[in-house]
Amino acid sequence: MPAPAAPNSDDQLSLFSPPPSSPKQPIIYPLHHSLSSPVSRIAISWSRGNTLRLSLLPQPSSNGGIEVNDGDDSSGGSVVEVKLSAGNGGIDDDAQWRRIVYGSVAPFAMFQSRKNSAFSFSKLPVGALSNVDWWEYVMEYSKEINSLLGTTKSMASSIVDDPRRILMVDEEPTSLKAAWELLEIFYADKQSQAWLPERLVDWLADYDSLFSETQFTVYSKLVDLQQRLLNMQTIEDDQKYWDCLSSALALGWLDIVVKLLRLHGSYQLDQLSRRETENGLVEAVVVLVSKMPRLRPELQAGRLGECYKNKTDFIKGWETWRARVTKLECSGYWVQCGHQKTREGLRKILQIMLGNTEHLSATTCHWVELYIAHFIYIRPFTVGFESLYSQAQKCIQLKPVSHPHSLMGLMVGILGENTEVVLAECSRAFGPWMVTHAIELLTAGNDQSEILLHEVRQNLGGVSIEELHRLVYAQVLASNQLTWQIAPVYLTSCRPGMGMLEILLYRQPVHLKQGLLKNLEICRLYELDTVSSNIMKIAGVHHWKHGRKGSGIFWLQQAQDEIRLNKIAQQLFDFVGKSVSEESFKQWEGLIELLGSDTRTAGGLEFLHKYRDFKRSLQQVVDGKATDAARQAVESLILLMKNPSTPQQFWLPLLHDSLKLLTWREGPLLDVAQTNLLLNKLQELSMARMRPDYVEADLPTQALSTVRLALATNLGRAILEEQ
Repeated sequence: MPAPAAPNSDDQLSLFSPPPSSPKQPIIYPLHHSLSSPVSRIAISWSRGNTLRLSLLPQPSSNGGIEVNDGDDSSGGSVVEVKLSAGNGGIDDDAQWRRIVYGSVAPFAMFQSRKNSAFSFSKLPVGALSNVDWWEYVMEYSKEINSLLGTTKSMASSIVDDPRRILMVDEEPTSLKAAWELLEIFYADKQSQAWLPERLVDWLADYDSLFSETQFTVYSKLVDLQQRLLNMQTIEDDQKYWDCLSSALALGWLDIVVKLLRLHGSYQLDQLSRRETENGLVEAVVVLVSKMPRLRPELQAGRLGECYKNKTDFIKGWETWRARVTKLECSGYWVQCGHQKTREGLRKILQIMLGNTEHLSATTCHWVELYIAHFIYIRPFTVGFESLYSQAQKCIQLKPVSHPHSLMGLMVGILGENTEVVLAECSRAFGPWMVTHAIELLTAGNDQSEILLHEVRQNLGGVSIEELHRLVYAQVLASNQLTWQIAPVYLTSCRPGMGMLEILLYRQPVHLKQGLLKNLEICRLYELDTVSSNIMKIAGVHHWKHGRKGSGIFWLQQAQDEIRLNKIAQQLFDFVGKSVSEESFKQWEGLIELLGSDTRTAGGLEFLHKYRDFKRSLQQVVDGKATDAARQAVESLILLMKNPSTPQQFWLPLLHDSLKLLTWREGPLLDVAQTNLLLNKLQELSMARMRPDYVEADLPTQALSTVRLALATNLGRAILEEQ
């Protein structure tokens, strides 16, 4: 829980929410910023995910500007991001959280595929898909999700190297992993229901440290003892030593108990001769603790106890072990034990092993620990949710907590078979990711939960509760540019998901190539051909408007948008027609090439491609190529002038560019008929220049006279040559 904020200072701002009329005292959270001057205004806007962006502006100066202090780098203001909720299960690293989000996509999609296959198999004869196979799928899904949340080992593991170090932290546990394992124990792992108490013992051994956030725990007692052991000489004289021994034994942490008992002073070589009876009693308790029966298939490495795989053998072993404990408790050696705290501490340990409820209640710190202790020593064969819930209620009454941890609320909901409470606790404490993926466990083999979560509800917009939570999670994913691309997996598993997916795809920016390609790939995967075409059209228009005309034409071609391509071709045609110079044409030649000859407008973009070919032939003539290149250029010129698609404003530029061909030194390249054709075109052009809508080409003023003279000269040479 965040601590209440201190009074406001220059670098701190207090935020509080419930309204003033609320009967509860509002919780105030400190907001730290870098402004040294008082805050004048706050601008609030949405940021990524579930965060707000607060822009803090300082007090303006008297002259109307921002007051600038010497050495203040943030005189223009400060920007702070505030998370609206802490529903991340103790995972604060954004990169780690994204790894979990991305890693859970494949197991979720695979499980959905298997579930759909199971529904199709249900139409086949009974037995096509056995319950064993289905629970294997559920457990495999749960294990894959659980592996993403970390590899936390027991927080109560012993270390051999340091005899005075009783706790080892391999990896800090998280509430998210603890909650998932709790759901797995009760909903997914059906094969271990026979040894459910032992599963809970292991679970508490791994995650009892999490409860230390809100209340005192056995784990926190052991942490305090471990610090005291470093400076303690006679450990058995400290009452906290015996209290921790009893508490650890109550929770079934046998390896910790044995390790602590072996630290007893009677094991020291200089004490054995004087404290032989005392050491014998300690060692006898150590043996009994080490041989405690455990109803479970196997034990992890380093764990103590004797395993029994079936109830019959366990009962026999349990009665034999209890008889030995009773025999030691009634032994006459206690009178010969001269150390009072050792005698009292060991007998208290024996009472715990005999199931003394008073001692169990006194040595545990909260109701979950007491609940586990009852499973171990009083009711090891408790089965059925009704019995489990009844026992939990009794433990809650014996050890109530003022600030319950979120895991406690989740456990109560599970034991009470209240699916609504389980979903509410998961949503409140762990966020939409947890709810979306945990629903698969809640509905596995539970008809009541399946009906509740899969029923279509009109008050929810025609979707089920399961689909609603998936849509909420997909919205969270879509709000972040780093995770939006996996939102379609969850959207498409809902009834209205495809429509929302189309909206999501349309809203993605198209200016970045990688994002656009990812967008189109999603369209391909989900067969959204129309959406893909529209997105490419949007990308083409965007690039064209922002000056990236080649990219714009490319995406419009991919979308086969003939309408816009024709408009672009017409614009190019009109632009080139206004200034048919060498530099102007080279500027647009690449786009003309990109558009291709298939795109045709009323003016004829086909002409621009022929004009490009003519310019290339003419360039070879300029570079001093053979006469054949010149004759080829003449043929291109005649074809252009004969073609009705060649606009009139291009006639004079074409003839002016061909002056070298008209005045070829080696002889006339145009015959009389070709020359007369060009003269007639020139005459038509002279008449057309008198119209007001005629567009003059960017040529020298004497261009028309020069071309007419060149044609007349060529005509004379052609007549003489033909004679």
